[in-house]
Amino acid sequence: MRPSTAGDALSPPHRRPTPLDPNDPRPDPRIMTQIEQARRGLVSPEMKFVARREGLRPELVRDEVARGRMVIPANREHLKLGLQPMGIGLKAACKINANIGNSAVTSDIGNELEKLRSAVDLGADTVMDLSTGGEIDDIRRAVIAASPVPIGTVPIYQAIQQVKKPEDITEEGLLGVVEHQARQGVDYMTIHAGILREFVPLTAHRITGIVSRGGSLMAQWMMAHGRENPFYNRFDDLCDIMREYDVTFSLGDSLRPGCLADASDEAQFAELKAMGELTRRAKQRGCQVMVEGPGHVPMDQIAMNMEKQAFECDEAPFYVLGPLVTDIAPGYDHITSAIGAAMAGWYGASMLCYVTPKEHLGLPEVEDVRQGVIAYKIAAHAADVARHREGARDRDDELSRARYSFDWNRQFELSLDPQTARRMHDETLPQEAFKSAAFCSMCGPKFCSMRISEDIRRHAREAAGLVVLEPEPAGAAG
Repeated sequence: MRPSTAGDALSPPHRRPTPLDPNDPRPDPRIMTQIEQARRGLVSPEMKFVARREGLRPELVRDEVARGRMVIPANREHLKLGLQPMGIGLKAACKINANIGNSAVTSDIGNELEKLRSAVDLGADTVMDLSTGGEIDDIRRAVIAASPVPIGTVPIYQAIQQVKKPEDITEEGLLGVVEHQARQGVDYMTIHAGILREFVPLTAHRITGIVSRGGSLMAQWMMAHGRENPFYNRFDDLCDIMREYDVTFSLGDSLRPGCLADASDEAQFAELKAMGELTRRAKQRGCQVMVEGPGHVPMDQIAMNMEKQAFECDEAPFYVLGPLVTDIAPGYDHITSAIGAAMAGWYGASMLCYVTPKEHLGLPEVEDVRQGVIAYKIAAHAADVARHREGARDRDDELSRARYSFDWNRQFELSLDPQTARRMHDETLPQEAFKSAAFCSMCGPKFCSMRISEDIRRHAREAAGLVVLEPEPAGAAG
């Protein structure tokens, strides 16, 4: 991979070939995106890998990718560095994303790598580097090299760092940043192309206005220049860049609601309709696309939001932030958002972007990342169970059997967070002998409900005459 510099990021993209001729009988798979290969009936190595991970037929994965209902974010450059491909879509398990990144206040590559390791070890399916402070390039390069899971970014965060004020950003500069990050190996990018000039006034009545950082920057640029969104104007050029490296579009919801009162309003749905148009354009040009969704939605509106996105965007995978179902829990927003996330996954979201306890309060640290990932692993798993995905409940049932038989070590092994489960048990019963005890410290040895249940079962079997007698020794009869 050719080394990149900040100067490269602001240079205009070079001329690219147009999308492959669908009538070409012998295309080269090495220059085809996943969706292009799928549409030609080819099963790529990445599709086979995803099929094995998901327990699906490779042909089903191919058909879902061809339809645009599943994406495999796998930049060709990141594949060279050891990326393990994964699929995002309704036929796959519900995925979760963990956000990491520095800020203008703090910057430390080692700390970001520790966040990455923690997120991946706990089960994050993708990680977004949302760095906005210093050393953005170095952090991104290190994160991509160290990550076995897909990495996402928000290119406008780097574009804004390279100018004095938002209105100084140029169209060529934006495209240059996208190409620069694609060349580094970024697998998917949040592109704020759906916010149009005519939509900005629709946010005037909102309590929280435009809460998307990228969306607010784009709105400021359009107001300053009196021109349309450059990402929208140059969308075909963007597609050429994304297609060259097979970077997946994650169309950013610039006008997502930032509180319950702003949810499901005219601004949000106007942008969603525009993102549907862009989804179709990107797929026509051989690009993979997913669509980002709202962050604050009352519980009674979640199903409607999922259904509306599927309709407007041709069932492109929906990637939602939360959603948070109440606004009164600062410090506990990983919990209120996980409630909404489980419902969103149940009703059709394909990936859930985690929220940490620090949401709305500060930059998450390693422990915040851990708590966010665990909350969202629970939400995603609950969604898979609710969707009756084959095999989704197997682990639950196995843990329940271990719990009933007081197999404490097996319970720990099956837990989403074994370390925490073991620690909490051992706080009151630390001795190894208690790992086989038929009680915990809550009920104690005399009043454990499961032990009592087993006694009741034994008495019921005896009363029904179902007691199995031990066989008599040989020769005892007669």
